Amino acid sequence: MQLVLLSGGSGKRLWPLSNNSFSKQFVRLLPSPDGGKESMLQRIMRQIRESGLNADVTISTSNSQEDPIKSQLGNTVDIVIEPERRDTFPAIALACFYLAMEKHRDPDEIVVVMPSDVYTDRGYFLAIDAMASTVNQNISELALMGICPTYPSTKYGYIIPEENRIGPVSQVERFTEKPEEDVAKNLINRGALWNGGVFAFRLRYLLDIVRHYIHPHTYQEALDSYAELPKISFDYEVVERATSVAVIPFDGIWKDLGTWNTLSEVLGRDTIGHVLLDKNSRNTHVVNTLDIPCVCVGADNLIVATGPDGILVANKDSSEHLKPYVDKLNNFPMYEERRWGTCKVIGSHQSQNGQQSLIKHLCVKSGQSISYHRHSRHRKILTVVDGTGVFILDNETRKLESGDVVCIYEGQKHVVKAITDLYLVEVQIGELTSEEMI
Repeated sequence: MQLVLLSGGSGKRLWPLSNNSFSKQFVRLLPSPDGGKESMLQRIMRQIRESGLNADVTISTSNSQEDPIKSQLGNTVDIVIEPERRDTFPAIALACFYLAMEKHRDPDEIVVVMPSDVYTDRGYFLAIDAMASTVNQNISELALMGICPTYPSTKYGYIIPEENRIGPVSQVERFTEKPEEDVAKNLINRGALWNGGVFAFRLRYLLDIVRHYIHPHTYQEALDSYAELPKISFDYEVVERATSVAVIPFDGIWKDLGTWNTLSEVLGRDTIGHVLLDKNSRNTHVVNTLDIPCVCVGADNLIVATGPDGILVANKDSSEHLKPYVDKLNNFPMYEERRWGTCKVIGSHQSQNGQQSLIKHLCVKSGQSISYHRHSRHRKILTVVDGTGVFILDNETRKLESGDVVCIYEGQKHVVKAITDLYLVEVQIGELTSEEMI
């Protein structure tokens, strides 16, 4: 079995801890078995390993999310990077071309596609195994996971199964997308299930569909013709047009942690970080990731979240309406996880003559290195705060240790490698552009 995890998102739903390069599935807030904190992505990967599923994992994502994935998972998974964002059908199609053309998987192998940010329990993976068996036994060409609904939600699509069943498996009669509440109630009374966004099929099944649009002979050709695929969801392009579809119900813990209110239900505590919350505050959760204290007095039914990108104070009942306000913010990300460590902006300034400066705090993990590169429009000053490492400037090597200061001028090629965890303060001065200009 091949598991394809979809890792997308614009990073606005859990602002200020998520941003354009650090989406919600990377935020480390969930309690982990070792007493620490883990992200949604780390949690789902741990659950996959613990479930006993005999499956290889491939993650489909965008270029901006490759570094956080490698930072959190290392090289334990394959990563497929979309050339551009074109919705879930093209993303899944590209992952299937990767499996067929780069990994040389058997066309009859079962592929299961699932989200990377779902909060669930062990039964979820038993349902995935049942979905794979349904396709493998040719009960249907496509199998879906149906979540047993807990209330008449208007946010989810509904799967209406036929009455005839083969064990827990039902053929699908039809779909209804995000109905009004009274319609949802009637659907639930008829046995309808939420669409969990999990799909199982044989590899050749999807490749045959995709070849109606493009005919690549190599994976590189698939990448080159990616823009020719329709920008449409997998549900609309494949699921709702399929003639042989089964659904397997899942009745367990299932949460879409897409709002601060929902996330607060699984944090395990009312406060995280340096927080003082008085005993008269009710139903309030405070997450402080800054190095300064956060004090809340008489706070009722609130979400308070602080991070390098900003500060959020929201009524829990209104937290799902956050995205339109974050859309109005044009700031670049103030915190990022890279494959080599972390990067946090701690200050910026623009002088009267237009010269810009940016101050960052970097942590390069032991054994990791920042890529060998140069900047054409600004110079940098690096100050070593703690740790040891190696610094190469235009092919000349020197050792780095606490207290060292190095200057890097425009056009000079340089690289930093950490021997132990290396903490640096970086000051950039000049014309500051995006990282893509390096």
